Amino acid sequence: MLDNKQAKLEEIMKLWLEYQQGRKVEIREKLIEYYLSLVKLVASRIAISLPQYVDKDDLISNGFFGLLDAIEKYDPMRGIKFETYAVVRIRGSMLDAIRAQDWVPTSIRQKAKQYEQTVSKLENQLGRAATDNEIAEALSISVNELYVLLNQLNASTIMPLDEFIKTETSSAHLTNPSEQIEIEEVKQALAKTIDKLPEKERLVVSLYYYEGLTLKEISLILKLSEARISQLHTKSIFRLRGALSRIKSSFI
Repeated sequence: MLDNKQAKLEEIMKLWLEYQQGRKVEIREKLIEYYLSLVKLVASRIAISLPQYVDKDDLISNGFFGLLDAIEKYDPMRGIKFETYAVVRIRGSMLDAIRAQDWVPTSIRQKAKQYEQTVSKLENQLGRAATDNEIAEALSISVNELYVLLNQLNASTIMPLDEFIKTETSSAHLTNPSEQIEIEEVKQALAKTIDKLPEKERLVVSLYYYEGLTLKEISLILKLSEARISQLHTKSIFRLRGALSRIKSSFI
């Protein structure tokens, strides 16, 4: 098994070297075939939070262009794994298409903005994560109505942190030292903010964004329904959005 894996790694490195030297179409086709599973993986993760009417095949089609772009621009000599480099561009390609469609209703955007501002203000006053009861009271709704609202807002949390930390711009491409410092400070602040999340929300964020698990897989681990995991994910994202908005405003 180990020998087989090593042979595949050597084979793909050989393909990369050949492609870098001649940019031959047939070599590029082999690279596309080898990495196509990345597109399907990213599409599956993004599709979790999308409305059912959004076609997963459309995501895959848009992600394919991101894969092509990654293959064209990737430099194996930089020491960055292609998978890491490509996933960012594949995801970005899918998200650009989603944003272009503008499928999130205006009413949901307004509710999301109100919820985010309310939670941010409340937690800034409390100096800690607000409870469901406290958030519901601040919004003048019941806790049950809060849960209904969270379900509605789920669709507005697609790649929620992407607006704050542009993963497309890796530190390797930054030329401005102050910009490099700012991004590092935001990343450190984000880590501290995640540590302060309520336990279950912190676990969901860790398992989803750092371990790469789906919400369904997380629901099995935490022994909670997938709907409940989705609620925890949505709540954690709005907490992080509010915290990061305050952090980034301090740089202005």
